[in-house]
Amino acid sequence: MKRIFLIVLDSVGIGEMPDASEYNDAGSNTLLTVSRSRYFSMPNMRKLGLFNIDGVDIGEREPKPRGSYGRMKELSKGKDTTIGHWEIAGFVSEAPLPTYPKGFPRSVMEEFKKRTGRGVLCNKPYSGTEVIRDFGEKHLKTGDLIVYTSADSVFQIAAHEKLVPVEKLYEYCKIAREMLKGEHGVGRVIARPFTGEQGKFVRTARRHDYSLEPPGITMLDQLQAEGYDVISVGKIVDIFAERGITEYVRTAGNEEGIERTLEYMNQDFEGLCFTNLVDFDMLYGHRNDIDGYAKALTYLDAQIPKLLKRMREGDVLMFTADHGCDPGTASTDHSREYTPFLMVGSQIPSGINFGTREGFCDIAATILQLFGLPVQCRGESMI
Repeated sequence: MKRIFLIVLDSVGIGEMPDASEYNDAGSNTLLTVSRSRYFSMPNMRKLGLFNIDGVDIGEREPKPRGSYGRMKELSKGKDTTIGHWEIAGFVSEAPLPTYPKGFPRSVMEEFKKRTGRGVLCNKPYSGTEVIRDFGEKHLKTGDLIVYTSADSVFQIAAHEKLVPVEKLYEYCKIAREMLKGEHGVGRVIARPFTGEQGKFVRTARRHDYSLEPPGITMLDQLQAEGYDVISVGKIVDIFAERGITEYVRTAGNEEGIERTLEYMNQDFEGLCFTNLVDFDMLYGHRNDIDGYAKALTYLDAQIPKLLKRMREGDVLMFTADHGCDPGTASTDHSREYTPFLMVGSQIPSGINFGTREGFCDIAATILQLFGLPVQCRGESMI
């Protein structure tokens, strides 16, 4: 019974890609920035080979790493969560998803207002915490929805739970998702519920993402078609619009994501457990919180022995990321960076440097190879 556990450390990039300047990300290096915090400590990841990866220069290399490792180069155009995960799963986006640095077109907003029966506030790129601070009170007075975007391909709708019940907010998001296709096919429509009073507004854990379906086949599709379990922990199920997923559990953050993964490690299944740990990006990268990011990585590292202890004969554990989000730069947006790849298991040779891989999609090809399946998506196996 083969089980593979793939854990995405959301936004843990390891240095600028050659085209980073095209994305205004020259000099970005998320892991290096965070490693300078006094709260940073990752001895267990070091033992797996994290510090041995090409371009990672933050500590002593492990003489005999337990895992094998590599540096992943993104082929897709962009630095978005959606296309990053799609590429990890074997689909490469040749064109970037649409972004709206000046807000959404009037035609889109008028249609949205018509279909929801509500007015709209903001309609521009904005920080998620600042937008409810600046527009929350007016939202409560008028009933208008707060619609905003970012440097990513997202249409975000914020509403106070007292005024707009969460299920109603989800309904509005489904309307937007139905509208936003083709030319305006943003990667994600995101529900952003919040509570509290003026000056004390806070976002709740009932965020929900509505993604486009991947335009092509992914490893998830192949695994499901072959009868394997495909288990989603965290927002994976939303990123893939539920396609190719056989079971899922949503989580409120990193700690719960790790706990749910550990629980699945105690269960009998055959297939893939695909986990996203979102806090690195959502709570720390986007808020330029270097120490918070460091504490979160240190917490993760302390859980590595638990994950390794629960592995069974034939199990494979993998770690990677979907993009960067350097908290030390002036920007609060994602950054165009290489990502790490670590793989460990009783049947996986240790200490192999896979070098720099041409595409996150090599992860998908490797997973399919481990299950003995032909690679119908993009990518070349590392084994």
